Amino acid sequence: MKLRRYLRGSGRVLAFVFVASVIWLLFDMAALRISINDANGQLLKERVVREREMVKQQSRVTGPAKRGFKQPVERVDSAVQPDWRRPHRAGVQLAKVYRTGDEQQDQMLASKKVSSSLGNADHVAKSDGSYPALSKQIDGASLSHSIAPKQVVVAKKKAVNLDLNVAVANLTRSPNVQPDKPALKKEVLKAEHFAPKAPDSVDLKTNGKVMDGHVKNKTRTSQPQDKGSHPAQTVSSQTPNKDANGKQNSIQKEAQLDGSELIAQTQLLKPLKAGDNSSHQAAAVRNTGLHKVLSLDATHSPRDAHALGQFGQPVFLASSEDAEVKKRWNEGHFNVYISEQIPVDRAVPDTRPQTCGQNMVHDDLPSTSVIFCFVDEVWSTLLRSVHSVLNRSPPHLLKEIILVDDFSTRDNLKKPLDDYMSQFPKVRIIRLKERQGLIRARLAGAAVAKGEVLTFLDSHIECNVGWLEPLLERIYLDRKKVPCPVIEVISDKDMSYMLVDNFQRGIFKWPLVFGWSPLPEEYIKKNNMSISDPIRCPVMAGGLFSIDKNYFFELGAYDPGLDVWGGENMEISFKIWMCGGEIEIIPCSRVGHIFRGQNPYKFPKDRQKTVERNLARVAEVWLDEYKDLFYGHGYHHLLDRKVIDIGNLTEQIELRKRLKCKSFKWYLDNVYPDMKAPLVKAEGLVFSRGLRKCLSLQKSSLSFEKCDLSKQTQHFNYTWMRHIRQQELCIAPQSKGRGFALVRCDNTRPELRWFHKSSNSALAEHLIAEFVSQHMCLEAEPQGDSLRLNPCEPTNPFQKWQFTHYNAQ
Repeated sequence: MKLRRYLRGSGRVLAFVFVASVIWLLFDMAALRISINDANGQLLKERVVREREMVKQQSRVTGPAKRGFKQPVERVDSAVQPDWRRPHRAGVQLAKVYRTGDEQQDQMLASKKVSSSLGNADHVAKSDGSYPALSKQIDGASLSHSIAPKQVVVAKKKAVNLDLNVAVANLTRSPNVQPDKPALKKEVLKAEHFAPKAPDSVDLKTNGKVMDGHVKNKTRTSQPQDKGSHPAQTVSSQTPNKDANGKQNSIQKEAQLDGSELIAQTQLLKPLKAGDNSSHQAAAVRNTGLHKVLSLDATHSPRDAHALGQFGQPVFLASSEDAEVKKRWNEGHFNVYISEQIPVDRAVPDTRPQTCGQNMVHDDLPSTSVIFCFVDEVWSTLLRSVHSVLNRSPPHLLKEIILVDDFSTRDNLKKPLDDYMSQFPKVRIIRLKERQGLIRARLAGAAVAKGEVLTFLDSHIECNVGWLEPLLERIYLDRKKVPCPVIEVISDKDMSYMLVDNFQRGIFKWPLVFGWSPLPEEYIKKNNMSISDPIRCPVMAGGLFSIDKNYFFELGAYDPGLDVWGGENMEISFKIWMCGGEIEIIPCSRVGHIFRGQNPYKFPKDRQKTVERNLARVAEVWLDEYKDLFYGHGYHHLLDRKVIDIGNLTEQIELRKRLKCKSFKWYLDNVYPDMKAPLVKAEGLVFSRGLRKCLSLQKSSLSFEKCDLSKQTQHFNYTWMRHIRQQELCIAPQSKGRGFALVRCDNTRPELRWFHKSSNSALAEHLIAEFVSQHMCLEAEPQGDSLRLNPCEPTNPFQKWQFTHYNAQ
């Protein structure tokens, strides 16, 4: 009763307001709780993102060392996007097409721990005979091994001033010329005197075995070891050595080697020479054994894991240093300022496919001479290139490193370079007396090389671990194979070592422009290819490859008529394929290369004209009837020999005949079948839209007939030289009047050319006389069967023409 009394009148209103307020408060509290949860969730999400970014940044610093340089995460640098001359990333989807190999083997490799991230290198001797401490990174830890120093007297080296005219003359006389011809003997002896031999030995510990390779003696000995041998044992050997006075010294070397098992010392041999028919000697001397690819990375002193750019990591600078970067950029057209702060023997990530470390190669691989040609190269990149070869090449396979100085003008590349390289007995410097260009500089290096294989490298590269043996193995199996490493990218902005797609091959597009292209998926599936299989390469990049020395000279080396730079990769690629050889890219061999946006080198003559002239020589010798595609893609002017003299081609044409090389059509059909190379742009009947008839050539005169595909008199070609041609006759406009004539075709005559289908404009279907003023077009007479030239009219149907087949626009 009391409650009813309170709920009467105004009390009922107050009760309603109270209940509504409580409900509204409950709703507010619920909404507030939801908003607080959302805020907390957002904060938590942002925190997780920040932590992930911190982990990523930390992994970029410590990741490579912990992973043992195995397959770091690919970085994409917007400043280093792929271009036509750079090996680009074709997408990860292509990797799924490849056969990955045996599943059990993959699982075993995945579970196997990397024992040494700096490779299986141990000790390298200095020029004074001492063996400094060498560090190895093992799961992020650093271990040092020291070896007792021994004194060796080494003569100071000087560079050889080579007369290139003599060298090239000897090379071009005969394709079989040997590098030690009398004309070059004096210079070769100089080089030997200034680069005396030191004990070329290194102890390589791989897979529980110790291999001691000596280049000089190349005799194989074995000493059986007790299975219960101690972990640390002493190996000593005596190697003859000449001091500066030419006296023989016997040098005792002792090395403390750690490991649970010591296998006999092994020396790798050259194959038995031809003509030696002693079967007993062949069995005793020739070595046909196999071993796993050596993941060698030896340094003179321990690496600083915290050094800038170490492990191929990018270098980030403060904004205050941008001015210095810009100031020094033009010295090499890349970040010279950063390059000079990075160690010259830095470690880089092992980017090979996992199975490459388990590949077997022959013990008796041929030796190689590594040839660097340079002109005004940046000091730090030149040294880094040389150190990468010295550190990561098995010493018994590295015969020498030849530095060919193409008349550099920088002071630090003269005596300072001589002094620096004098500590490395295998490095020789050849200096040209005048600027010759890359092509002739390489010829000069090849002329004095002593290795069985020539390996050409650019002077701004970094070789990866295990880079050399896979190349030499291909040549060992077939001397006419020319292997190339996978060329990876060293960023010109931050000097980071970047992975590239594994499945790229070198190709060309018209007019002989080099580029990279992914291997077709159908080809991969058809051949059941694995990720580490060699890739057939139609055209090499030209900067990095190995070739049997004798085979190089049998092919005539480079065309000595090529100037400076440009087109030499096309010339030697066509020559190799068409004359019985093969070019391959070897995924298990990797070399980083600085790709620059601009060529920093000066040309003695006009750069564009030099390259065009070189390409014209290549086209005239090797392209056969397909050379019209080269000239027709914008190089018509090269046909006028009064404008550009491409030189005498007699020797090159005779060389091709002597080598019995195949045709360029064979090359397109068998080596590069996916290249579209129609011999004419359009062909078939020439149909007049206005007359509804087809053009016909009868008794040296033109007329119109009812269209008939079976009549050969109605068949014309529209060629790459822009001729309207039937057999040997071409339609030529007359400069005077409005007539035309039939003349014998001549590619050098510009007045025979017609524009047709050259654009999507209103005149695309017209035949426009190229060298007649005021845009005159070929027109059919409406009242007759004759032709005339009239000013072009976009809507005139009697000026519109159509061929039966268009092969290219």
